[in-house]
Amino acid sequence: MVQAASAIPGELPVPPKGILRVVYLLDAASSFEEKLLRDRVACHATEPGTSVQAISIPASRRRRGVVGSELEAALAAGDDALVAPLRVAWLARGDKAEQSVPFRELLWRGDPRDPNRLHAWWIGRFARDRRRIVAGEPALASELRDRWRQRMESDAGATLGFAEFVARQAALALERAERKLRGARYKIPLFVREEILARPSFRGELSVIAGRLGREPAGVLREAERDLVEIAATHRPTMVDQVVAQFRRVITRGYPGVLQFDRDALERVRALAQHHTVVFLPTHKSNLDHCVVSVLLHDNGLPQNHTAGGANMNFFPVGPIVRRAGIFFIRRSFKDDEIYKCVLRHYIDYLVEKRFPLEWYIEGGRSRSGKLLPPRFGLLAYVVDAYRRGRAEDVVLLPISIAYDQISDVSDYTAEQRGGEKEREGLGWVVRFIRRLGRRYGHVYVRFGEEISLAKVLGTPDPSAPPNPEDRSLELQKLAFEVCVRINRATPITPISLVCLALLGHGDRALSLGELAGSLRNLVDYVRRRNLPVTEEILLETPEVLEPVLDPLVANGLLLRHEDGLEVVYGIAPEHHLAAAYYRNTVIHYFVTGAIAEVALLRAAEPDVGNRTEEFWHEALALRDLLKFEFFFPEREQFVSELRSELDRQASGFESALERGPDAISAYLAQLRPFHAHRILRPFLEAYRVVGLALARRPTETPIDEKDLLRECLALGRQHVLQRRIQRQESVSRTLFATATKLARHRGLTETGGTELALQRQRFAEELLSTIRRIDAVEALVRARQAGILD
Repeated sequence: MVQAASAIPGELPVPPKGILRVVYLLDAASSFEEKLLRDRVACHATEPGTSVQAISIPASRRRRGVVGSELEAALAAGDDALVAPLRVAWLARGDKAEQSVPFRELLWRGDPRDPNRLHAWWIGRFARDRRRIVAGEPALASELRDRWRQRMESDAGATLGFAEFVARQAALALERAERKLRGARYKIPLFVREEILARPSFRGELSVIAGRLGREPAGVLREAERDLVEIAATHRPTMVDQVVAQFRRVITRGYPGVLQFDRDALERVRALAQHHTVVFLPTHKSNLDHCVVSVLLHDNGLPQNHTAGGANMNFFPVGPIVRRAGIFFIRRSFKDDEIYKCVLRHYIDYLVEKRFPLEWYIEGGRSRSGKLLPPRFGLLAYVVDAYRRGRAEDVVLLPISIAYDQISDVSDYTAEQRGGEKEREGLGWVVRFIRRLGRRYGHVYVRFGEEISLAKVLGTPDPSAPPNPEDRSLELQKLAFEVCVRINRATPITPISLVCLALLGHGDRALSLGELAGSLRNLVDYVRRRNLPVTEEILLETPEVLEPVLDPLVANGLLLRHEDGLEVVYGIAPEHHLAAAYYRNTVIHYFVTGAIAEVALLRAAEPDVGNRTEEFWHEALALRDLLKFEFFFPEREQFVSELRSELDRQASGFESALERGPDAISAYLAQLRPFHAHRILRPFLEAYRVVGLALARRPTETPIDEKDLLRECLALGRQHVLQRRIQRQESVSRTLFATATKLARHRGLTETGGTELALQRQRFAEELLSTIRRIDAVEALVRARQAGILD
């Protein structure tokens, strides 16, 4: 057996000269592994006069056993022994150590990376190249004792014994060594529960909570233990492989091509993750988003993120499975649960401190409209707080945009926007979601935005500094806002998003290939002039190139193709305008500033205006304020600068045109290509006016029930579409009505009051009507250009 053990690949550490004793710590999951390790130690040559001792420690892979007295005695000896941890690593079938385990092999023989005794014997007999001796970095007992003392001093009151500390350090050293063999994708946390529950800071905080709640500390601690089990992810390398493999199958069912991403940007992320905690903050457009990030990381040798998931997704069997692949679950609401908040805070502290990557959606939930949603601050506040308290030298926030040619979820989103209820998550919901991916939806694109360093933004952490809640709240909001801005900046424009943008600009009217290509020509030119990010070179200006882009949209029912007449025409299919608007809205932020400028110019050209320059900026800033809950506008000064740059890019001399009067403004407007306002702003303004009219009808002395108001707006909006008082069907959207209601609440229009409140509500509706009439004027300019009247 000694001879067989010596044949196992893997080098044992060579003790430096002068070492009188080597203590090998054997991390063995079975008696068979222990014998392999002891035999290997026995046949390992050492310097004359150097004694060797092999001691078993609790197996980190099976998490059983306790630190024995033998290790305590060995560490208490007077000489400064070299402590060297050893482990047997078992590889999956194949040549590569990082190769995933086939599911059929798991069913037939069990996990080959953690074999039972019979399977281990079989591997040793017939596949010896699949086992390795892994040696962790050795350390002198004196060095380990110094580390232990520093740990005790930094966490005053900790009760971790020296021998137990050494055993944990050995397990961590072996994990690092085994990652060199298997790859960084299998970086997983060890001793999460043990370390968090043993921290004096954690126990002290729980004691304070117990006193405040009038409860026994032991009962509070037991509840905290249950909460930690409820929250924490429990990574298992084999489950990571299996879950990612299933994610890959699900993705390729609807998106057969490879994921499109910037490899240089991913290498930058890899370099950042080696030194800092990286927080991945992707957009949330689809239930596939997490699958996409997981597959991307796994296929490129990066570890799985600790990803926050809502407790609504923690249903059997999905929850228990994905928890073992890195998802931790959080309750939707826990505002008044002090124990739960304490546990979550210390769990995030632990992940930040140990530099494990995190991931969550800064929007909170999936976007039903296609636009990026306003940020949620909860988890970001926990991470920023951990950084401020010195848990890490730096934390890097990584904005990520995930874009799709088409999304299978869109049909659900449109149903919800029309007033339907969100389908409850469960196993049946998962099956239906996967079935729906049987169609072809194009490609998936991942784009990394410019990262944000908390050290650069917030400065060096000073745990002793007294907190200023107001300043910290403002800093957090600015930080979240900047993340969203950088996500938008990284979002690529897809050909389908431009097609939907062009078609929606024509309302219900179908277009021939030539007409649609002509409508797209100025849009494509605008994208090129601004050098906006795109998924591919966009060539939509000719019918020959355009038709292959339209065919998948027809196949999935978004567009209607009529080919029985004199020429083939394409239009948005009935009841699918909200779906088309979804794709338009994914890139709408690139066109908003130009659309506002057009409306402001038209206002400045009206005959009742005195100082036209002042009125131009007044109108532009009023529109910015009106739409501030829809878009991520910069600060006032920067917005003015960006609007000025937008117009100067289109044509020079807009300020002199304002000074010269209406004719000069009209001449300037004629130079703008393309016009944006009718495509971009009309749906929002029409939806906002419906809310304004609904509010104006309500008695001011009665409190507003916002759910009831939304139902009324949906009914009123449908009526206005039938009466042609609303030109865009996508204006009837619960999402838009909800945001308009939020604006009305912000302006005090949903409160109770008297005559003055009634007048304010009426003015709100009338101001929106005036702006919509300016949008009508933009559409008149578009028709004039199409007719050749306006050059």
